[in-house]
This record gives sequence, structure tokens and C-alpha cells, in this order.
Amino acid sequence: MEIKVKMVKSVKCTIVFLLLHLLFSDQSIAQQNIQFTQYVFNSLSVNPAYAGYKEEWFVQMALRSQWLGVEGAPKTGVISIDGIVDPRDRKMGIGFQVTSDKIGPQFTTSVTGNYAYRLQLNDDDTQRLSFGIGVGVVQYNLDGQMLNTSEGGDQAIALDNESHLKPDLRLGVYYNSDYWYVGLSVLDAFYNGEATNTTRSPAFNISRSRHAYLIAGSLINVSPEMRVRPSLMIKEDFRGPTSLDMNVMTIFNDKLWLGGSFRTGFGLWKKGINDLDLGKQNSISGIVQIFVSERFRIGYSYDYVTSKLGSNQNGSHELTMGFTFGRVPRSFICPRVF
Repeated sequence: MEIKVKMVKSVKCTIVFLLLHLLFSDQSIAQQNIQFTQYVFNSLSVNPAYAGYKEEWFVQMALRSQWLGVEGAPKTGVISIDGIVDPRDRKMGIGFQVTSDKIGPQFTTSVTGNYAYRLQLNDDDTQRLSFGIGVGVVQYNLDGQMLNTSEGGDQAIALDNESHLKPDLRLGVYYNSDYWYVGLSVLDAFYNGEATNTTRSPAFNISRSRHAYLIAGSLINVSPEMRVRPSLMIKEDFRGPTSLDMNVMTIFNDKLWLGGSFRTGFGLWKKGINDLDLGKQNSISGIVQIFVSERFRIGYSYDYVTSKLGSNQNGSHELTMGFTFGRVPRSFICPRVF
């Protein structure tokens, strides 16, 4: 049965393209995990083994408003805290994260607890290898009152508010030295390729796909006042195009970070979506982070979509705020910037 879905309020023709894009690309709850442009400041959102990396307690809040000007566009918020629980040995890190995401009639809330065990690889303790696990729960909600069909009373569409819970499992490994890092992780590991429907409506058959992430980066000391931090992230959901983020941040006096990011999609193998040409859904971003004090930082980024959607929206805005406390007394060759 073919169903034409539209918002109750006036919906521009842009939404047609938007829904296709969401089905396979960057922000769809039904298929894709949330991705923040400023993940470079806190990789806990993509790898549980990152918990405790900073060796001090770190709280971060992030707010993201995507595709301004498009009705029903994604709005996301997340708050997280992580640190080490054994200050003497610094081997065990824990982290907690709460995320909410709304797109059109869908609203998702997830709560995740993360644990990382960190191995010391050399005598001066400048290299660590961490293994992490995250467990949590995701609540999916669908507001059926925001949906209409071309023919009223269609039982394939939710008529009222519906919700259900699903477990979440995350696994990761993370290596770091003072000058480079690499991490590999799997999120939504419970997903088996089929979304089990536990509600009355066949339309509410949504579930986030299993995702694999590869993150890597390095630190280059240009001068005592300036350092460069290039990094990349490859995200694979085994359904849509593989996503590649390439980032470069320049750090001035360890207080001001300026940089940018380029995001694109490409195909590692044929996935049956070639006709949609989604691999060309690219964006560029400008990123700034300011250390207001030694312990408080503020970050902002703006994303501009370079694909066909770009002419129908006013970009995406993302704001982050971070606070550290409980620093472990230790001299570092380089401050923790990963």
C-alpha cells in the first residue's frame, strides 16, 4: 500500500526531498544515529571507550537545530558527563549520556551508561588503550495527530501518540598517545536488520540501524602558541551511503580553537540506493571553541548544505558548553585536546 504522508500544517514541496534524505542519510531516527559537528570536542557520543579519557570529570551540553526554514526539521539536545573513578591508577572511566531528538512527528529519548577500562602501554604512561561498553535504553515516540493520509482513516498510520522502548548496546576500543589517537566502535549493536513492531500502527516500525565508527586524529605543534589538530570520522550504517567527516582545527594559545569540517557520502559497495544519488549530499561547517576559563568552554558551529537541499533551508546551528572539574595532578607533554 502506497501512503502519502504530510504534516497537518502547510508543507512545502521541500519536505518530499527531505523525507527521502532522512530515510537514508544524516539525521533520520528510523535509520541513522544523531551526528554532531562538534563531536571533535567530546567523542563519548560515538565511542564508549572514550569515557574517562580526559582524566578529569567533564560535563558537556550540546544543542543542535538543523535545516532552519524547513518545517519539521531535526532538533537535538544532549547532556553527558564522564570521568575516572580511580584517580590513583586512572584505569577505569565511566560516562552517562542523555539524548533527545525530534524530527517531524517522531521524538526519541535515549539514556546510556558507559564503562571503559584503560590499559597503560608504556612506562611514562603517554599511551593508553581503552576498551569500552555502553548499555542503555531508547524510547521512540510518534505523534499520530501530526500525520494525515490521502484517504482518511488509514490504519497504516498512527492515529494517536504511540511509544515503545528498545535496549541499546555500544562497544568500542580507543587508543591514544599525546600526539595521535584512533578509535573503532559499534553503536546499536542489538539491531538485527529488522525493526520489530510492538505498537498498533505498522507505520511505527522504526529502529536505529547498527552503526560502525572509525575516528582518528593527530596533533601537530607548529609553534608554542599554535597547534593544528586534523581528524576524520567514517560512519557506516550498512544501509545508506558511508559518511566521511574531515576536520581541521587550529588551536591558539590553548584558548581559541578555529576550524572547519567537510562532510560527504560515498559508496563502499552497492546498497540499492544508487538511483537516489544520496552520496552527493555534502556539507561544509565552520567551528569555533573558546576557553572562557581553564575549566569552562563554549563552542559554536554552522553547517551549510551544498546539495540541492541547500537552497531551501538556512543551514544548521550547533551550540556546545563544557565544564571540567576534579583535575588529576599530572604533567602532560601536551594538554588533552582529543
